[in-house]
Amino acid sequence: MVKNRLKRGFRMTKYVVYRETLVDTKEHIYSFVGSFIGIAIIAFIQSRTLSEIDSIFLIGSFGASSVLIFGAIQSPLAQPRNLVLGHVLSATIGVTVYKIMPNILWINAPLAVSLSIVVMQITKTLHPPGGAAALIAIIGTDKVKNLGFWYVLSPVLVGTLILLTVALIFNNLTPNRKYPTDKRYTNFLRKRKADLKT
Repeated sequence: MVKNRLKRGFRMTKYVVYRETLVDTKEHIYSFVGSFIGIAIIAFIQSRTLSEIDSIFLIGSFGASSVLIFGAIQSPLAQPRNLVLGHVLSATIGVTVYKIMPNILWINAPLAVSLSIVVMQITKTLHPPGGAAALIAIIGTDKVKNLGFWYVLSPVLVGTLILLTVALIFNNLTPNRKYPTDKRYTNFLRKRKADLKT
């Protein structure tokens, strides 16, 4: 029994290492073009449209989201629900924590991130860049802090919707990529992970 588990664990590890080290030029091109266009649209809006009203639109968590939604599209953390709700919930928590205790960085920064993680876990919307969105609400520039809850709508919600739209287009241009990922595949991954634990 233990021997079978070890063999199965070794096979899975070998498969994952093999799969992760494959070089697929087409995949890399789609990841590059999709992420480039998604971030370019947000950066264009930031540089051309919003500069006059002293707002901010391009935030760091969008870069991390791009890694997931263009480079790891099969990950449960990269799915549309996680992308949008993970960002929005976390940004809301970040702004709320900052409004309650704006000048205690050593408490409000970790509190915003930690609460965001728990809320994303409870709502099944875990998206790692969401933690960054919460932290940006705390440590961002005065422009970000002055936005208050508008930060949740713009840049966070609008930016994630732009990224989602581009991801839906570019990740479905080839038959080898499908986004959002089929639920059956996600359930298969969960089952395999549970099997590895036993």
